[in-house]
Amino acid sequence: MSRREWRERYEGSRRRKERFATMSFEDVPVLGLPAEGEPSEDIGYPGKFPYTRGIHATGYHGKPWTIRQFAGFAGVGATNARFRSLLDEGQHGLSVAFDMPTLMGLDSDSPRALGEVGHCGVAVDTADDMIELFDGIPLDQVSVSMTINGPSQMLFAFFLVAAEEQGVEWKDITGTLQADMLKEFIAQKEWIYPPEPHMRLITDMIRFCSEKVPQWNTLSISGYHIREAGATAQQELAFTLADGFAYVEAGKRAGMDVDDFAPRFSFFFDAHIDFFEEIAKFRAARRIWARWMRDRYGAKSERSLKLRFHTQTAGVSLTAPQPENNVVRTAIEALAAIFGGTQSLHTNALDEVYALPTERAARIALRTQQVLAEETGVADYIDPLGGSWLVEEMTDRMEERVEEILGTIERMGDGSVLDGVHRGIDEGWFQGALADSAYEFEKALSTGDRVIVGVTKYENDEEGDALDILRIGTEVEQTQRERVAAVRAARDQVAVDAALADLEAGAHGDANLMELIVVAARARATEGEIVDALKPAFGVYREPPRV
Repeated sequence: MSRREWRERYEGSRRRKERFATMSFEDVPVLGLPAEGEPSEDIGYPGKFPYTRGIHATGYHGKPWTIRQFAGFAGVGATNARFRSLLDEGQHGLSVAFDMPTLMGLDSDSPRALGEVGHCGVAVDTADDMIELFDGIPLDQVSVSMTINGPSQMLFAFFLVAAEEQGVEWKDITGTLQADMLKEFIAQKEWIYPPEPHMRLITDMIRFCSEKVPQWNTLSISGYHIREAGATAQQELAFTLADGFAYVEAGKRAGMDVDDFAPRFSFFFDAHIDFFEEIAKFRAARRIWARWMRDRYGAKSERSLKLRFHTQTAGVSLTAPQPENNVVRTAIEALAAIFGGTQSLHTNALDEVYALPTERAARIALRTQQVLAEETGVADYIDPLGGSWLVEEMTDRMEERVEEILGTIERMGDGSVLDGVHRGIDEGWFQGALADSAYEFEKALSTGDRVIVGVTKYENDEEGDALDILRIGTEVEQTQRERVAAVRAARDQVAVDAALADLEAGAHGDANLMELIVVAARARATEGEIVDALKPAFGVYREPPRV
């Protein structure tokens, strides 16, 4: 692509403003380029392979990043009210946080759920809960992201039923399901079945969505939780891309064409506090994904080559001492994500080191993004750091180190990234790498080589006014248990039993399990019942002890 060709593409694209100008009423440079000649092939132009400078020719000139704040607590009524408030305050899309029992495939009346219902997210047990969660929120107009993995297909089925109840056709809903089980075995540890059955559920869902829910992003491949577990930036990117390539290989092994499913994959990265390293990470991510998808996996569609990602600021960087400092950290991390070209963004609240955010803290986090988008002008420049000697060198270094790690994983799988990831999980290789990196970071803190303001330096015993903390009462659990009981009492139990029996039989055979899970959801089977119906065929996972 030449300057002229990029300019033609830019001029032919929709832009959100007729003129982009500074506060001094000067036109902003549309795109930074070398004074003479063309940028190198590795840097290129925005919207053009290898997408180092972004996947859109117009950057944020066409559309700003989506403000997608993560929310969910207590029961579905309280979370629905928070969703409505966020939308009224100017949020663009919704991102659902589920409580721990839901994440683990447990109903709220399970003995194992005692004391945890509604505490780290919203409790959702049945399709009826999902219907109420989105009451008054048109699912054909609002994009929804759901952060859930082990029982992701069950919650997605509830969501599809909720759309049906609204009269919305599946082809019109947009959003993202995380459903990334590989990173669960690597980092977050919220699993149900062994890796292979989970991969079957994922590939069944990918095929189902490619045919029936075409605008839905079937996988949000998550580096966030890997980074929060202690990874370096290089490990976060390498392990995340390895998981992504593993899902590509799984889809191809299942007989699907890569261009039929890869365009609906998205990624989820951490934006940590090391500003320039994070920007280099995001730029290298696009470049590596594009090259591997084209050269190794034979993708021909441009949409398969474009790495789209959501970013969340680093939860692990938040501190309990001097929590007001967390507002500053979050703003800097958000800016790194924006300079890195993120498609959507969540900014953490200052009190999340203590509990789920209060409404006031959530509003400050939302306003942080809005100030960046509306006041600073950063959305008016397309890849403003592209061509910086520093940033380009750091991007090259990041790419080189990540490729080394990917090569190690590939060798563990005798040429297959999928098999290498499975072997790395089985042998504890990933877990050991994370533990080593976490140890090195803590050692750097103890020696003073790294500083955390207010914690290892500049401590202050006078912390000022105490924060208001969101507390979830025991009545939430009781109410949710009653809701589950009411659904069980009102449903057609014969239909539920038949749906669960068909699902168990399908797991023993080769049926598409997503189809059968939706049938069970319509019959008002609970999450726990659907999860348990698959255990006779799939078993349950127990992580081997590590020495």
